[in-house]
Amino acid sequence: MIQTADNTGALADSLANNAAPDMSIMEIIVESNSWYILIPLLLMSIYAIFIFVERFMALRKAGNEEDQFMSRIKDYVQEGKLDSAKNLCASTDSPIARMVDKGVSRIGKPMQDIKASVENVGKLEISRLENNVSALATISGIAPMIGFLGTVLGMIKVFYDLKNTGIKADFLETLSGGIMMAMVTTVAGLIVGILAYFFYNFLVSRVSKVVQNMEAHSIEFIDILEEPGN
Repeated sequence: MIQTADNTGALADSLANNAAPDMSIMEIIVESNSWYILIPLLLMSIYAIFIFVERFMALRKAGNEEDQFMSRIKDYVQEGKLDSAKNLCASTDSPIARMVDKGVSRIGKPMQDIKASVENVGKLEISRLENNVSALATISGIAPMIGFLGTVLGMIKVFYDLKNTGIKADFLETLSGGIMMAMVTTVAGLIVGILAYFFYNFLVSRVSKVVQNMEAHSIEFIDILEEPGN
């Protein structure tokens, strides 16, 4: 028992004496030697950020409305000034304006045709709003899997090194590379996946708000056309 305690104390002293100094995140990444896993994750994170910023700006622009837009459209339609209504729609860069413009251009045809035209333009605008958003969902699923692949490869390296080195005094140092690779790639994959998942859900909620606004204005436009005298 005394000898076991002495050996344990000696091992603890050895580990304490050989303890590595604090390392920065970049130093840990370099030490892990897992670039072939981290580079794809880095590229996916850059692409996810690009999609988020581009879609966020597009959705923000789509959600902006010109003051009194529908009121002016109503006045023009009631007064028979269809050219003025079309000009207003053309000068207003928004999905709602493009839907109304299509409806104005169909005035005089059966109401069912007008509704179908407005709905078709609305579907096209929704498709544009959702452009590339699904890629974020794909990244949120793939990134953790790539990180897990790095984990598996790191553990394979651990057992390979263990097989070749055996239990030696420096076997912890020999195995540390594989273990570090496994941990670094796991963390990187989770970070990218969580980031993309947050971006995806945020943008989906913004798209839903814009779509609800489009639906409300399309109904309002149809109501304007169905008012007596129009």
